[in-house]
Amino acid sequence: MDTAAFLKYITTLPFYKGQIAHLEHIAPQKAQYGELEKPLAPELAECLQKRGFLPMYTHQAESVNQAIAGNNVMVVTPSASGKTLCYNVPVIQTLSTNPASRALYLFPTKALAQDQLRTLHEDFCPDIFDMLSFATFDGDTPQRERADIRKSARIVLSNPDMLHVGILPNHQQWSRFLRSLKYVVIDEAHIYRGVFGSHLAGVIRRLRRLCHAYGAAPQFILASATIANPAELAEKLTGLKFSVVDIDGAPHGGRDFVFWNPPIIDEIKGARRSANSEATTLFTELLLRDTRTLTFVRTRRLTELIYNYTRTNLRAEKPALVKRVKPYRAGYLAADRRQIEKQLFSGELLGVVATNALELGIDIGNLDATVLTGYPGTIASTWQQAGRSGRSKEKALSILVGLDNPLDQYFMKHPDFFFKKNYEHALVNPENPYIVRGHLLSAAWELPLTKADEKYFGAALPNELPALEERGLLKERREKWYVSTSVSYPAQNINIRSSSGENYALIDVSTGAMLETVEANIAFFQIHRGAIYLHQGDTYLITDLDLRTHTAYAVPTDANYYTQARELTDLHILKVLKSKFVGRVEVHLGEVEVTSSVLGYRKKAQYSEEVIGEENLELPPQVFPTVALWFDLPESALAVINKELLDVAGALHATEHAAIGILPLFAICDRNDIGGVSTPLHADTGKPQVFIYDGHPGGVGIAEKGYEIIEELWRATLELVRECPCLEGCPSCIQSPKCGNNNKPLDKKAAIILLRSLVSKNIRSLI
Repeated sequence: MDTAAFLKYITTLPFYKGQIAHLEHIAPQKAQYGELEKPLAPELAECLQKRGFLPMYTHQAESVNQAIAGNNVMVVTPSASGKTLCYNVPVIQTLSTNPASRALYLFPTKALAQDQLRTLHEDFCPDIFDMLSFATFDGDTPQRERADIRKSARIVLSNPDMLHVGILPNHQQWSRFLRSLKYVVIDEAHIYRGVFGSHLAGVIRRLRRLCHAYGAAPQFILASATIANPAELAEKLTGLKFSVVDIDGAPHGGRDFVFWNPPIIDEIKGARRSANSEATTLFTELLLRDTRTLTFVRTRRLTELIYNYTRTNLRAEKPALVKRVKPYRAGYLAADRRQIEKQLFSGELLGVVATNALELGIDIGNLDATVLTGYPGTIASTWQQAGRSGRSKEKALSILVGLDNPLDQYFMKHPDFFFKKNYEHALVNPENPYIVRGHLLSAAWELPLTKADEKYFGAALPNELPALEERGLLKERREKWYVSTSVSYPAQNINIRSSSGENYALIDVSTGAMLETVEANIAFFQIHRGAIYLHQGDTYLITDLDLRTHTAYAVPTDANYYTQARELTDLHILKVLKSKFVGRVEVHLGEVEVTSSVLGYRKKAQYSEEVIGEENLELPPQVFPTVALWFDLPESALAVINKELLDVAGALHATEHAAIGILPLFAICDRNDIGGVSTPLHADTGKPQVFIYDGHPGGVGIAEKGYEIIEELWRATLELVRECPCLEGCPSCIQSPKCGNNNKPLDKKAAIILLRSLVSKNIRSLI
């Protein structure tokens, strides 16, 4: 598309008030080719030549060379770089020369597995294989087809959930497949971080253990977007060593990447115009100019909101376009999602509003533009979303609309941090006891555990076996651990995408139909009594939340507001794991117990986001153990704050909020994965304290990463707060939408003094 013409046009519109904070011109890249060290099977080489896949790009050739040499391979290149060939070619080469061999492909979504199945059929059938050689095996696979897939399919495409709950517990039925398993492919590996990644680590160790029992030792190929620690992530997910391929040789079209910052509408409060409104306007203008556009949003609710806003705009400007726009998110029925994907691929749809469910490599055709409503949470995801446009090597446009929060505003003011920074670390914790216990129990169900299994599960095995025995879940006989008779199919009780393992059903009272399911760990925040919930463009009011049956009841409503939960958190130190001095203060890492209570909710107007009401709730507290970092405060800074008659509690509270907002700069995590507590006098330490903790039971490594880079975190937090143009603090720097104390007390000036003291040795430089 003509990106320059569109940007020039948009700056002439009445709503434009200097929102373009930065424009990055990304030059196109020419192809770089590599050579294969060993010749491919003649029929495979002919097939690749026929489809224009030869010669291979450098990263493709290197991946194939490493895999054929017998190494586990982690491929780390941007979207649209042809990573699929990096694993398809060595797998097809092996299957061509060894008819008995098998391969398992794992994708994070069913849609991606279906898309890759289509790619296999198009690229390798009928030249090399018949259509029955490849098959998907997931929850949508008809029962009548499953036995034939287990028996005949040479490549099975599935997802971690089905491997966990359907394949491994029934491994006897899969014995022929597991005995011949030569390759395991894990695509979109950067998705497997935090709780999901920690669960996958347990699932893969169970897979390797069963393969060994059947006499197989499969080789692993992982493909990922660019991250800072590819080898570490691959090794933690699988327990094996990897060769990393990270030099991208694929050609790419140029791109104009715009950082778009909504204008300030209240100088004193630092309030900005709604990012949702800005994204809607940009999306609408792109559609009106016949530009195929994908607009990403952070939440299911915003998918529906921006879809509705855009429909309203189009009805006024060009009604014929209304039917060419759709929303897309998790929670929809599979058939509805597949239909939207097909319509987007065919060009029937001109635009789609989506969550990150469309961030992954599903082929949705050639798009011209992407609009990102808020920073997606990681640099890797930002490039993945932006890369969904311009996939045909033509010039593309990507626009990142900054939200009114610390992380987004940091990028708006420091674009070089995004465009020139190394990528973040993807964090997993394979030994999280609250995760690994379930996988040890599942492993014992599949095959009795022995001490030799420590090579798969590490120290978690000897550490956790006594606890599982004490609870009566495992029984030891002759140095083998068996599942107790009281335990039935343990895998089905583990939700590998959540730390809660449970879901709430959402019921439409007017029809009696179930709308969707909501994870238990977010249920109190999203489907409490009085909450507004959006589903496929329709608005519902939650009338009741039954905690006993895990059911929420909703009725259709035309409310013109949305709701936002308020929470209050308390924290108790259980054990100090590490301590260190950084300058004049001591920093700690330790095990803690967090008590979180949802106290109520705010009603906020849809367009202006003005708070129009507040309600209280009575919900039981949620208590969980996790890992936290905390740090002492320099006495010199506290003395200055008191001398200036500023608020010490407000300084701590503001520092906590801002630091939590900035931590995702350094670790691949979401703001909601982190929590914090600050107090002028903590009961366990007897000191003023700021805590930052993992928001998941047992922790997934976020607090540890914060502990490691604490000085960088302090400096980035200071830059953010000091540079924000507001006078007393705003959502862009020190206010938090989740704050249970209604963002009181907060003292921006005192927070700057405190942060300066943490990074400076000179007391005179604090004010």
